[in-house]
Amino acid sequence: MTTVTSPLAGRAIGLAAVPDPVFSGEMVGPGTAVDPVRGPSTAVSPVDGIVVSLHPHAFVVVDDEGHGVLTHLGIDTVQLNGQGFELLAAKGDTVRRGDPIVRWNPVEVEAVGKSPVCPVVALEATRDALADVVVDADVPSGGTLFTWR
Repeated sequence: MTTVTSPLAGRAIGLAAVPDPVFSGEMVGPGTAVDPVRGPSTAVSPVDGIVVSLHPHAFVVVDDEGHGVLTHLGIDTVQLNGQGFELLAAKGDTVRRGDPIVRWNPVEVEAVGKSPVCPVVALEATRDALADVVVDADVPSGGTLFTWR
């Protein structure tokens, strides 16, 4: 079993509340989303594993059980072409839960008209593979979001 923790402090709101049909419809996978605390922030790894995909606006860490967890920093933030994001890790890095991956500022994302809401998704999982999914609660960075069986 994999415990997936929040890469950011904020309010867990659930995928259904994400303003993007791909995430809210769970087309990428099940999980939850975090509406981050406004201000400069560092997104951290939600699991121990290897960074297999890394972009300024999103990253995937795969744990020893083969569970890939996507953290997407904001909605439509790929359109920012990396502006306002600083990579703190590299693709292929082995990371521990809580290790810094990307520095960013949700306030700057909102200032250019994008949503700062951050989906945290269990890739290639079914909804019934997840338990204890947090959908309406304040979460600290490193607080549990869900478990993956």
